[in-house]
Amino acid sequence: MQPPRFKRWPFDRLLRLLKEGMTPATVLRGPRRVGKTILLKQAVQSLLTDGVAGNRILYVPFDELPTFKGIQEPVLAVSRWFEKEMLRDSFNAVANRGAPAYLLFDEVQNLDFWAPQIKNLVDNHGVRCLITGSSSLRIEAGKDSLAGRVSTLEMGPLLLREIAALRFGIPCGSPCGDNGLDRFLSRDFWQEAVRVGQQQATIRLRSFKAFSERGGYPIAQEKFETPWHELADYLNETVIRRAIQHDLRMGPKGQKRDEKLLEEVFRLSCRYAGQAAGQAAFVPEIQQALAGNIGWNRILTYLRFLDGTLLVRLVQPIELRLKRRKAPAKLCLADHTLRASWLQETVPLDVESLAANPHLMDIAGRLAESTLGYFLASIPSLDVAHFPARGAEPEVDFVLTIGTKRIPIEVKYRHRIDTMEDTRGLRAFLEKSVYNAPFGLLVTLDDDVRVPDPRIIPISLSSFLWTR
Repeated sequence: MQPPRFKRWPFDRLLRLLKEGMTPATVLRGPRRVGKTILLKQAVQSLLTDGVAGNRILYVPFDELPTFKGIQEPVLAVSRWFEKEMLRDSFNAVANRGAPAYLLFDEVQNLDFWAPQIKNLVDNHGVRCLITGSSSLRIEAGKDSLAGRVSTLEMGPLLLREIAALRFGIPCGSPCGDNGLDRFLSRDFWQEAVRVGQQQATIRLRSFKAFSERGGYPIAQEKFETPWHELADYLNETVIRRAIQHDLRMGPKGQKRDEKLLEEVFRLSCRYAGQAAGQAAFVPEIQQALAGNIGWNRILTYLRFLDGTLLVRLVQPIELRLKRRKAPAKLCLADHTLRASWLQETVPLDVESLAANPHLMDIAGRLAESTLGYFLASIPSLDVAHFPARGAEPEVDFVLTIGTKRIPIEVKYRHRIDTMEDTRGLRAFLEKSVYNAPFGLLVTLDDDVRVPDPRIIPISLSSFLWTR
């Protein structure tokens, strides 16, 4: 079938990695239902359009079918069949002629020992492989034996510019691209981001309102007329419960973890989204909810599992001068609508809706922090941490480390900004020369915030999200 025309941001990079990347295999990982399989099918279509013969392309969806369980080493078995019956030549012979075979495997995490099979395939044959899977946790776990043979690309829910293209049909290519982190160290970059955000304010704010109402899952924006309760049920069943009941397994036998505990840990992650909630918050509530003596180490293991699925990102406290403060990680959800569907509590993020519901402003501020944290953690190779309060030093919501420099970021998501009190953490961080911070960013709700301190650049959350 023809795949959708709309292509998500990783498409060009994914196609380049598949054709000529440094490694013979590329892994695309991300939460469920963000469009990985569609990207894979679009890659097949692009190869055909570019003139690659159909018998050089193999696409296999390794769904959970009993048939596959009856095949020994299914990746290698199917590849051998393809080489003999369809390619009618050896993989190495066609590769030596400059026309390699492209092997695209979807849902490989459903196979036992899939990674050693891929390793054997790429070590001995001149093929180009693209691998995707709905369980990010199991995909990541399988990569250990593929060191040096695989490149990884991560994809989360829709970016704001993608919502503009998918929902409203207005393509807004990012001038920043996705490579190179040095640009974040430039004041000009952030001032330009503010200027571009203002220049494209109409579509930016329209897209942000759509994001506020429906979140970043592609189907939520495609089926925007679907009643919220139907969308919430869909997200609960296909994204959250699927991860909790199916993906979070251990060992080759697929032994399941404690589903009730996982559900409770995810529920509290939703409740404390955008906060550095640790042992004091989780342990008593989980012990009360499950009526058991459940310790912090076990809960922490389950939090790390959720981080492995990419449903939650754990932003760790920063290490400075080889000292790490014993502070919990900050919890950042993949999408605020996951919280809305799981807790059955809708909290908007856009200015207009919050003006009509001022009592939700505090929760919206936490969700804005969660949204920004997940956005930052999804930027390839960017080191993101949070700065907990240290003695007389106030906390800072996020700190970006790029080379030897750091950029502090404070989120103040409210209508009225106190330019002295609300920048206290930023100013304290900037004044410590040892932190090597050239400037700081104040992320706000509104666009028209002004700060007298020239070291601090105010930027609205929607303009920040508009940078990619």
